Amino acid sequence: MPKPYPKEFREDVVGVAQNRDEHTTMGQVAKDFGLHDDTLRKWLRQADLDAGNPTGRAPGPTTDEKSELRELRRRNRTLEQELEVMRRAAAYFGQAQLPSK
Repeated sequence: MPKPYPKEFREDVVGVAQNRDEHTTMGQVAKDFGLHDDTLRKWLRQADLDAGNPTGRAPGPTTDEKSELRELRRRNRTLEQELEVMRRAAAYFGQAQLPSK
C-alpha cells in the first residue's frame, strides 16, 4: 500500500485547487502536483465534507469521524482478542477443576 501524503501537503493542494482561476482545470492542478485526477477529486470532496458543505452527492463521514471509527474498530478488535483469551483460559482451568474418575 502506498504511503499516504502528509496532511499539510493535501491541505495545500486542496487550497490551490479551490482557489484556481477559471482557466485552470483540476487536471492541470493535479498534474502540477504529480497526482492523479481522482485523488484530487477525492481530497476536494473530503474537504467539502469536513467544512460541512457536501457537494450534491451522498453525504459521508468527516475526517474526524473516520479517524474515530478507525480507532474504535481497532479497540473492538483488541477487546475481542482479549475476550477469546479469557474464554480459553476459563475453559482450560475449568477442566482442571473437574473431579477425576
